[in-house]
Amino acid sequence: MYDVIVIGGSFAGLSAATQLARARQKVLVIDAGLPRNRFADEAHGFLGQDGRAPAAIMRDARRQLGRYPTVELLSGEAIGAEAADNGFTIHLGVGGERQARRLVLATGVSDALPAVPGMMERWGATVLHCPYCHGYEMRDLPLGVLAAHAMSPHQALLIPDWGPTTYFTQGAFEPDPDQLRALADRGVTIERTRVVALLGKAPALAGVRLADGRVVELAALFTAPRTRPTTALAAMLGCAHEDGLTGPHVKVDARGATSVPGVWAAGDAASPMHNATLASAAGVMAGIGAHQASIQPTVQ
Repeated sequence: MYDVIVIGGSFAGLSAATQLARARQKVLVIDAGLPRNRFADEAHGFLGQDGRAPAAIMRDARRQLGRYPTVELLSGEAIGAEAADNGFTIHLGVGGERQARRLVLATGVSDALPAVPGMMERWGATVLHCPYCHGYEMRDLPLGVLAAHAMSPHQALLIPDWGPTTYFTQGAFEPDPDQLRALADRGVTIERTRVVALLGKAPALAGVRLADGRVVELAALFTAPRTRPTTALAAMLGCAHEDGLTGPHVKVDARGATSVPGVWAAGDAASPMHNATLASAAGVMAGIGAHQASIQPTVQ
């Protein structure tokens, strides 16, 4: 019986586990080894880690966690979760199960990119979702925003701070009059003909081809993929969800507590905003919350 099982070994999960380790809790981290950031060569905007590979950051974090005698790291997939006597049971994909008094879910989300040929092979390199994470590396180059939801015009308003910007409405996300004026003030070009293909030798991007045959030269294309939980564990446990801009996420309070007593969630799986620093901070709060609940059962 562990005090806490943390499911997910990326920024949120490892941050939660670190707090719990330092509180001398008996912790198991279960990690499937498929972090959302595996497509990115570098992480940016993360204090003290700017420009490092996400895999290297997590490798260091796991090594540091290994110094704490109450922590175990398990490579594998958690495929089931259920309430049990005095806690929870987690079922593993390779067989077997583990039990804990409390859980931290840091399972992340999966991305569904717009259905345009050439997107996936450039994801994380020249097809991007976060200008704060990747915009500086594309500064002063021709940039695009491919509309994917109602907030895409807002994203197009941001991008000119990094480079000259074209907003592709895809025939579905037309800016309203106020947005049109704001985009014009920011110097954004609006293109209403659909993008049908990305051009250049991936992962580089040379431009996009439009449905009428025209080519628009671009160095990077920003978009907002639709997201969904990577696993169904939170739903299995009965955790409430809410809709975010790009998809559903687990509903949590300021400490990361879910609607199910004894279960916390952190990171992209529990937030409408996706960013390494935010995920790590949320993991810290969830770890602290899970520890304090052990000495104050009413804290949730």
